Amino acid sequence: MTLRFEQILADGVAECSYLLGDDATHTCAVVDPRPDVGIYIETARRFGMAITHVFETHIHADFLSGARELVDRLGGQAKLYASTEGGAEYGFDHEAVRDGDEFTFGGMRMKARFTPGHTPEHMSYMLYDGDKDTPWGVLSGDAFFVDSVGRPDLLGDDETEELTEKLFHTVRDVFMALPDDVIIYPCHGAGSACGPDIGDRMSSTIGYERRFNSYAKIEDLEEFKDTMLNDAPPVPSHYPRMKKVNAKGPKVLRNLPRIPPMTVEGFAKVADDGAQLLDVRDMMGFGSGFVSGSLNIGLRPELSVWAGWLLDPERPIYLVTENDAEVDDALRLLWRTGFTEFGGYLAGGIGAWREAGRELAQIPQISVHDLKGSDDVSPLDVRKPDEWDDGHIPGATHAFLGELRDKLGDLDKSAPYATYCASGFRASIASSLLAANGFTNIRNVPGSWKAWTAAGYPTEKEKE
Repeated sequence: MTLRFEQILADGVAECSYLLGDDATHTCAVVDPRPDVGIYIETARRFGMAITHVFETHIHADFLSGARELVDRLGGQAKLYASTEGGAEYGFDHEAVRDGDEFTFGGMRMKARFTPGHTPEHMSYMLYDGDKDTPWGVLSGDAFFVDSVGRPDLLGDDETEELTEKLFHTVRDVFMALPDDVIIYPCHGAGSACGPDIGDRMSSTIGYERRFNSYAKIEDLEEFKDTMLNDAPPVPSHYPRMKKVNAKGPKVLRNLPRIPPMTVEGFAKVADDGAQLLDVRDMMGFGSGFVSGSLNIGLRPELSVWAGWLLDPERPIYLVTENDAEVDDALRLLWRTGFTEFGGYLAGGIGAWREAGRELAQIPQISVHDLKGSDDVSPLDVRKPDEWDDGHIPGATHAFLGELRDKLGDLDKSAPYATYCASGFRASIASSLLAANGFTNIRNVPGSWKAWTAAGYPTEKEKE
């Protein structure tokens, strides 16, 4: 018998799902799948195993669950298992999981452990060899992370205090009660907003976390409450929506979302009518020429998260790419945060628009050197609050990108803003958002904060 254990990372949403089983019995389980589920089917096939169980550790808020999609693709050969602890209710067929339930895959055993706090129904899974009574690992979901723990504030103020107390006891009474050598496999890595300051490593051990995880070391409930409140990152705007969709049950598509190709003429018509346009080219290509009104989110894994923050899921998306080969990659990333309605894509990419002689809007790029030497441009920092607090360009205005749309009224539409972030990716999103909302004097800063500090230019911090 060989234990097969695969951690599968969905970049951008920083989500870790797992395929684990025993090749002697040719059976395996998948835990917390993303919606583009082909990777699980391909991995199981490579190992000569059949997926018989699909588990959800909890109702996810940050990405679209692929559990129903995977079960459907498997043609009824697998069942979906979800926690019914904490009063959880679902709008789809599932097998109920209760605290203490066990599942066996050849020589590997999984045992459900109720770990509320991040959500009321949260379930972790202890991993055992055969009939041994000490686990070698734990799939901790969003209850416990590397260097961090799950945030308890995603269900609103009315439930935060109770969930924080439950999380405290989950951390102290469940995770910190495990032996030091137990390996922790979380549902998220660095970059997720499901916990504060999640570490870079993809797994850890109880012993390491006992020594170095500042949240796990807190032994006083009131101190824990204060720390969780103070350290919580901004809540992405799509989290409440994803929570509802995943509880009800995402629509099963059986493939990538559908999107038809469009001629330049057809695309121009919907653009003139105020359609929701998304351009996924890199910042330099976008800045040099784009369809007026487009939001620019480059085709990188982070596209998933920033689309969730800034796009309207109730309106169809019209897509602009560099070339048509990029369309499927864009759809896959957008699907991960619940976008399934697409009006069409510009066939032939931006080149077709250019060759048809259509008008192109532009956003000038300004280097950090020119920004430093200019008294006529106002730096606009769109990084997260903690990044801003750690240091920023002197004289800059701060408006976090995720909240920028709501703060447009606080900015001067005629002011000469130069948007910057850490490297320029978010800055380009911000400059495109400003341009689409009538700001007429916008520039983008490639390299942004990294380039500014690399050049040795002065920085400042907010006064204590």
